[in-house]
Amino acid sequence: MVTHVPAEAPGDERGALLAFVEAQRGAIRRSVLGLTEEQAATRPCVSGLSLSGLLKHVAEGELNWLRMAQRRPNDKERDADTWADGFRLVGDETVPQMLEFWAEVAAETEAFIRHDVSSMDDTFPLPPAPWFPEDGHCSMRWLLIHLVEETGRHAGHADILRETLDGRTALQLVADEAGYPGRS
Repeated sequence: MVTHVPAEAPGDERGALLAFVEAQRGAIRRSVLGLTEEQAATRPCVSGLSLSGLLKHVAEGELNWLRMAQRRPNDKERDADTWADGFRLVGDETVPQMLEFWAEVAAETEAFIRHDVSSMDDTFPLPPAPWFPEDGHCSMRWLLIHLVEETGRHAGHADILRETLDGRTALQLVADEAGYPGRS
């Protein structure tokens, strides 16, 4: 997403990384601006991705990484039977509820990094998976960089999905969100 991320105070690595994570979150949040629930659930390409499903996936994904870093259980963790439900709204779930849920996760992530992590070099164990090294660990720094990477990857997906739905580009959505006249 092309938006300006304010410079951190000198030496404020945590603030800088959190700001970049938030910039990528904003790109995904903007992708659902002005859409109905039906439009947000539309899957305009072969992959089956929808904007509302992508929103849910990134919110749950951030929560999963946060819980691993906190070494706490994740009550929203997916397994093989529920994996697909992590990419679509089910039951009475709505886009506003997913946005609120993600805002809560984001606030918890920020509070954890700013107040509970003593050093960005602190590590936590990675779960057993074919894509992680055996008995692997990662640092809090790696966690935030990964959240920038993963959220940014999905922000790109959201850009394509939104443009496919109604032609609205990321820059148009930035202008819309800011109430900038004549740019939409």
